[in-house]
Amino acid sequence: MPHSSCRYSAQQQAMFHNLAPLVLASGSPRRRELLAGLGLTFRVHPAVTPEPTYLTGTDPAQFALTAARAKAWEVAALHPEAVVLAADTIVALDGDVLGKPVDQAMALTMLERLAGREHAVITGCTLRFPREQHQEFAVTTRVWMRRFGPDVLAAYVATEEPMDKAGAYGIQERAALLVERIEGSYTNVVGLPLAEVMERLLHCSAIAPLCPH
Repeated sequence: MPHSSCRYSAQQQAMFHNLAPLVLASGSPRRRELLAGLGLTFRVHPAVTPEPTYLTGTDPAQFALTAARAKAWEVAALHPEAVVLAADTIVALDGDVLGKPVDQAMALTMLERLAGREHAVITGCTLRFPREQHQEFAVTTRVWMRRFGPDVLAAYVATEEPMDKAGAYGIQERAALLVERIEGSYTNVVGLPLAEVMERLLHCSAIAPLCPH
């Protein structure tokens, strides 16, 4: 995705307001919607740092954190006055990391591997504050998938929905029917552990509750 920066704001029924400028270092519409739904105003400036290659034996949470850190540092150099939020979500299964599929055949293979099994969705987050301050954390959610046959999985892949998603599925969309249950943060599976992010932004006085008068 080319370098771009746009301001995003959704003030209707806002819960929070900004005390500092905020930049989301991601082009993900799902992350954007989660933040905007709480009333925050922020710029969207996707990082162009290439996704790192996963090496077998690497801790998946550390891998996600490394990717998020690289994105945050890249965008923070362009917005030194702002709080920069970067995130990287991965799907971990059998010691392997399932990224975004490059074609429908890969998407179907991923879904067949996940069918009827438990896997981990891990999001690494970096919050980069002005004056060199930063915070990093990773959140893990356990996900159990139903054992649907290849015809159902192929029908899902044909919608093209899996193509920009780690593990080839989006729990907030049609793939909800593939998920039996989860343990942990739902928004983490969507792409951003919202409670954990907001907690840190509040603690660092980057945002505040919008109290009615």
